[in-house]
Amino acid sequence: MADWFSNLDFLAKIYWAVAIIGSLIFAVVMIMAFAGGDADDLGDVDSDFDGDVGAGFQFISFKNLVGFFTIFGWSGIACIDAGLSKPLTIIISVVSGLLMMLIMATLFYFISKLSDSGTLKYKNALDAVGEVYLTIGADRSSMGKVSVNVQGTVRELDALTDSLTDLKSGTIIKVVDVTSNGILIVDHTRKPIEPLKSNNKELEAGGNHLLSNE
Repeated sequence: MADWFSNLDFLAKIYWAVAIIGSLIFAVVMIMAFAGGDADDLGDVDSDFDGDVGAGFQFISFKNLVGFFTIFGWSGIACIDAGLSKPLTIIISVVSGLLMMLIMATLFYFISKLSDSGTLKYKNALDAVGEVYLTIGADRSSMGKVSVNVQGTVRELDALTDSLTDLKSGTIIKVVDVTSNGILIVDHTRKPIEPLKSNNKELEAGGNHLLSNE
């Protein structure tokens, strides 16, 4: 193996070294990403590249650079084996690496979107109307639980109230605020639960009008 590597020219040695090292790191990154781990745990290297870009579409990141060097190395080896010139080999390997970065950036972007869709965001409970599940003490004296529909799912969440009276089990409430640690602040709902009387009168009047026409 040592003799084989020593007989390679300088450019081939670079491509082989980059391809082998990149492939090993790439395998670790992908295993961690798809096995429920987080590739960012590798020294938080991604944060150094991403800066303040945010959690959106990230083209330059540690994972993507690993993919770039992996494909850069193997595509360069393929070009050398095919007998292409050095300038053409470098161009093809760089373009192939950039395409790999784009593919990986897109892949991890959609993975992050799927992850975010299943994450409960308590702020989405604001203005939701629900029902007290466990009695909530008046003036935040004791914590209770409420059942509210958040992100399309009925959830039982911790809640406090600023009301001067206890909110008993079965009380209809409205979420008026959410604390920084995810506790809902609720109050008696101001929204009518039963149909408005004016609507009932209009329906009754309409019904009487139809009867009178007969």
